[in-house]
Amino acid sequence: MPIRRFGGHRVLFSCSPTAKLSYGYTRKMNVSRSGYRVFTANSSPACTELAKKITERLGVELGKSVVFQESNSETRVEVKESVRGQDIFIIQTIPRDVNTAIMELLVMAYALKTSCAKNIVGVIPYFPYSKQCKMRKRGSIVCKLLASMLAKAGLTHIITMDLHQKEIQGFFNFPVDNLRASHFLIQYIQEEIPDYRNAIIVAKSPSSAKRAQSYAERLRLGLAVIHGEAQQSESDMADGRQSPPLSRATTGHPGLDLPLMMAKEKPPISVVGDVGGRIAIVVDDIIDDVEDFVAAAEILKERGAYKIYVMATHGLLSAEAPTLIEESAIDEVVVTNTVPHEVQKLQCPKIRTVDVSLVLAEAIRRIHNGESMSYLFRNIAMDD
Repeated sequence: MPIRRFGGHRVLFSCSPTAKLSYGYTRKMNVSRSGYRVFTANSSPACTELAKKITERLGVELGKSVVFQESNSETRVEVKESVRGQDIFIIQTIPRDVNTAIMELLVMAYALKTSCAKNIVGVIPYFPYSKQCKMRKRGSIVCKLLASMLAKAGLTHIITMDLHQKEIQGFFNFPVDNLRASHFLIQYIQEEIPDYRNAIIVAKSPSSAKRAQSYAERLRLGLAVIHGEAQQSESDMADGRQSPPLSRATTGHPGLDLPLMMAKEKPPISVVGDVGGRIAIVVDDIIDDVEDFVAAAEILKERGAYKIYVMATHGLLSAEAPTLIEESAIDEVVVTNTVPHEVQKLQCPKIRTVDVSLVLAEAIRRIHNGESMSYLFRNIAMDD
């Protein structure tokens, strides 16, 4: 009898994989690889535009969820469908209200975690607080704090694009795929800028020279670097070396005789490289406050550049940036759609947008299918 009972069980499990189960599901759904869902953690129409483009390329629908603010400004998330045992991708673009967007992402990730999602991948094209990735005097490394919060909320993987510093990947204890937008921007240069062979790639500061060099080498163009007192270097305050009092009388120990530190003195602004009679293309990763770009455009114009383009991955364009660009010597600003900036485009017709949803959608597909990501990084230099 036990043998016959065991054989009966073997026959039950060896039936057709498409046999009907309860509630209309089939056995094939249970034995196949788990599915995936794509959600957006922001209810704003401007922020969901990128998510819709990604899902259209993937051929799937956005997951059903509701994200809203209570009357007391608390964030509430309601997931309207089952996510048990599935790979979940949360697309979150960062609008001007950065802190609200972060809270939406955290609450959404935690809601999916408690709903028994298998993996929760955050698709964050522009990673917020990325400029606060170094110690500034008695401040804090806020980017590290945010990485810990995302891990605690339940994220198991992050897809982002052009981190401000690549070392930010080390803040996380799970995988981070830092995609690049440079191939989209280079394609724009080749297809949309007439006579781009007469162009020169410009770094608006020595700190961005490596990125500019990478663009110049792939486009087979020359390189120029702007250097001087008009450029405020981030490294001046980044490492905390001026945190102790400068006065020797207040150092405490009378026997401690440290050498007096010489203050930095920047030379007058200058352009290293010949830009006369050429198209100047200034490249960077973020355009936020545009005063530095406006000053760079003025000096390039004085040195003979007849057309000036500014290209960057993330177009934050805060405060009065659209107005300043419109009134400046800059002819065109080209950014990607990692950050919503439709309002800024209405204020300034010089702003152009490059769509990067293709590479984000392909990254989602490859991660879900367990495929290699190396194809997305082909011909990408470390300095991009």
